[in-house]
Amino acid sequence: MTTSTPPAGLITRLAETAFVTAPFHLANGAWIDAYFDEYRLAADPALLRDTATAMAALVPDDAQLLAGIELGGVPLVVALSAATGLPAVFLRRRPKSYGSRRQIEGAALDGRRAVLVDDVVRSGGQLLTMARTLRIAGMPVADALCVLERPLGGRMLLAEHWVTLHSLLTEADLPSPRPGDAA
Repeated sequence: MTTSTPPAGLITRLAETAFVTAPFHLANGAWIDAYFDEYRLAADPALLRDTATAMAALVPDDAQLLAGIELGGVPLVVALSAATGLPAVFLRRRPKSYGSRRQIEGAALDGRRAVLVDDVVRSGGQLLTMARTLRIAGMPVADALCVLERPLGGRMLLAEHWVTLHSLLTEADLPSPRPGDAA
């Protein structure tokens, strides 16, 4: 497993700011008792900067481009781009239906080695879809980064498709939800 040890206090700050102990409905229909609210992380400039700085240690040395997935991965990829100096692209789930009609926006698509960036990885399906999108566009993808990895099979699914997941935190790093706790 590829993870990084965040600086002292960062886990506590992330947990206090973005870890919400309340029922949360997942896209697949399941419910969880607690969730990581990436919008709370993105709304705190100091925490976003410090998280991106910690995540910079996870970026492979041969990375040439960072690719943030809408919506949670976009603020992270902007901050990570600033922390690493690597250019960024922004990935939509579907091509835009008007204007540019693009699914990939940002830096030039010129075959550079891309690293996917997202907030939370659960099953890995969204990252796999975006890896395929980049590969079809001629961008090699062998790595993905996330702030939080939940143990729901994402790492294994990605590995089956030659994508290595690097996570700043795992679910075990966060406090366990307590009954009656809500944010």
